[in-house]
Amino acid sequence: VLSGCGVYDGTEIHEASAILVHLSRGGAEVQMYAPDVPQMHVIDHSKGQPAEAESRNVLVESARIARGKIASLAKLTTADHDAVIFPGGFGAAKNLSTFAVDGKDCKVNGEVERVLKDFHKAGKPIGLCCISPVLAAKVLSGAEVTVGHEEEEGGKWPYAGTAGAIKELGGKHCVKEVTISFPVNFPHVDAKNKVVTTPAFMCETELHKIFDGIGAMVKNVLKLTGK
Repeated sequence: VLSGCGVYDGTEIHEASAILVHLSRGGAEVQMYAPDVPQMHVIDHSKGQPAEAESRNVLVESARIARGKIASLAKLTTADHDAVIFPGGFGAAKNLSTFAVDGKDCKVNGEVERVLKDFHKAGKPIGLCCISPVLAAKVLSGAEVTVGHEEEEGGKWPYAGTAGAIKELGGKHCVKEVTISFPVNFPHVDAKNKVVTTPAFMCETELHKIFDGIGAMVKNVLKLTGK
């Protein structure tokens, strides 16, 4: 499920690409979706500032990542799929929810909430990375998720405050690494709720470590499908 195209106002493209690579390697068939709604705003990524005169549609922008093969999130039905995965990027906090503005008092897009609840009710796995675990924390009360560490640690975890917000949303936060460490403790698998999360770009680190961490998330999601 995508949220636009570009880290500051949509889907984090590297995360989406990594997920697709690992799903392909795992032999999964993939269908991409995005809500057919306006973006909260448009960011000029070269400046990191809002482009005041622009407006864009989340589904249309997400189609860039999907190479055109995408459908409205309203068409996503649990019966047709074994699992659902949400990449991160600020779009998850701006377009799939209002977390970027409202924090613990945020609202989740109605279709996103429906999808999360339907997959959870059906006992089908849900994968989320980067900031998108806040969606599960808000919608699935008591879900265990990770966004990495709970302290900034000199800038390595610049969004560490999100862990506290997850607790305020009703979720349980578990400290995890972005990639393999000893003892191995990534990603986080909430076996009861079948929710798998990994920090990804919540951490300032090398791209290959983020790629590997996302791979572990995807592998565990596929494992939970039982296929």
